[in-house]
Amino acid sequence: MNTGAVRDHLLGERREWVQTAIDCADAAASGWDGGTATDSERVVSPYRTTLDRAGVLADAPAVLRECVEAAGARLSADPVAAPPYVVVTSEGLLLRATLDDRLLVRVRVFGLADGAYERVNETPAEAVTVDLA
Repeated sequence: MNTGAVRDHLLGERREWVQTAIDCADAAASGWDGGTATDSERVVSPYRTTLDRAGVLADAPAVLRECVEAAGARLSADPVAAPPYVVVTSEGLLLRATLDDRLLVRVRVFGLADGAYERVNETPAEAVTVDLA
């Protein structure tokens, strides 16, 4: 499976979608005291809300389908904007598809340091990772 092609697709044709997910992280983090959050729910809930309002979650199934196609594979079922296909985590947004391997597409916008969550990865190139598990 071609993970490089998936990354290229996200940083090319879907760059605006990735940037919107990053902008949503900025909006969610703006409500944190002192720029950090100490529990994952203070990260996940506001991030999910901003992603939903911006249309990122609604577009996520189509983006996942495109990623699978870019990888040279096909999905056996249509993904939906909910687990297990689309998951909002304390690190950001995760898209996953189970093929021969599990394709994991992440927009990582939060990190944990010294027991507190902080905003990380300001650009699409920094935020996007594509892995097989």
